[in-house]
Amino acid sequence: MKPALKVIGVDPGLADTGFGIVQGSGSRIRDYAFGTIRTSKTETLPNRLHHIFSELCSVLNSEKPDLMVIEGIFSLKQYPKSGIALGKVCGAILLAGAQCEVSAVELPAREAKRILTGNGNASKAQMERAVSHFLNRQTAITPSHASDALAFALVGLFRHQ
Repeated sequence: MKPALKVIGVDPGLADTGFGIVQGSGSRIRDYAFGTIRTSKTETLPNRLHHIFSELCSVLNSEKPDLMVIEGIFSLKQYPKSGIALGKVCGAILLAGAQCEVSAVELPAREAKRILTGNGNASKAQMERAVSHFLNRQTAITPSHASDALAFALVGLFRHQ
């Protein structure tokens, strides 16, 4: 039997950064947890990034995952500033991983969708149902940032075992 692996998935966002942790071997999930790191729009950008960094470091230090899988950043043509802000959030997340000695990989959302649903263009609802299925969970995972983060954690577990 393969040893259990613990993977944290992260869905970066300036207002809400989702995280999901799965532990298991192959496609067998032993345990999972999820949450969201929230920042206030009234705070400055440096303070918001520091909050994400600090909270994620706290999770990484307490959970001690073997791997961190982060949703790769993207930018929509009509919202270029959003892509820039997301890049800064990803920088804080990558720095947290390095600080806590957790190796990190970035994965495009389309790839995670394809792996979990067979469709690289799956909707958020399809992804949430796939994640719930793999976790054998009867109730929906909310908020969607946490569900998305669990998707990345699952892909990390399936791929890096």
